[in-house]
Amino acid sequence: MRAPAAPIVVKLGGSLVADAPRLRAWLAHLADGAAGPCVVVPGGGPLAEAVRTSQAALGFSDALAHRLALDAMGRMAEIFSALEPRLVAARAPEALAALLASGLVPVWDPADLKAGHPDIPETWDVTSDSLALWLAAAIGASRCCLVKSAERPAGTTDWADLAASGLVDAAFPVFAARYAGPIAILGPGAACPPAAASERAAA
Repeated sequence: MRAPAAPIVVKLGGSLVADAPRLRAWLAHLADGAAGPCVVVPGGGPLAEAVRTSQAALGFSDALAHRLALDAMGRMAEIFSALEPRLVAARAPEALAALLASGLVPVWDPADLKAGHPDIPETWDVTSDSLALWLAAAIGASRCCLVKSAERPAGTTDWADLAASGLVDAAFPVFAARYAGPIAILGPGAACPPAAASERAAA
């Protein structure tokens, strides 16, 4: 019997909340299975921005802000599932694997990381971008796609350049070095669902 195909990880940036038709199209295509087996990683979107605003006003620690941002991602997972009921929110890698084995498309709620993880600094350097790569490595995903509301800046040649431009978070180059699969940055001009031909791995 043929082994099941390795899933891909598709991170839908929180900024897509401002473009509801595009967000809904991605959710529907992924739920249709058009990208094959996949795990959806939600960005924190306006919920994570509320954490940033609250921290700036009140001065609580980056560690608490990190955990609250994980909560924001979890709530966005619930929102994605409400917008597209064929998507199922799940936490642990084992739960994600079980859903994939059943032919379902899970949306990752990273709540289990609130207890801390030695490979994940609790700072704003790590956002859903790096967490998507961390998950891709953890579950053996064949590739990781980041759906963005901005295109890759011209002239960027590696992940450090992309981090400096602000398209990905500051920790992304470190997490990219730990992930063996290809990584795609999919801006507004990219096809939906992601195709292997659209992958643009930095040097």
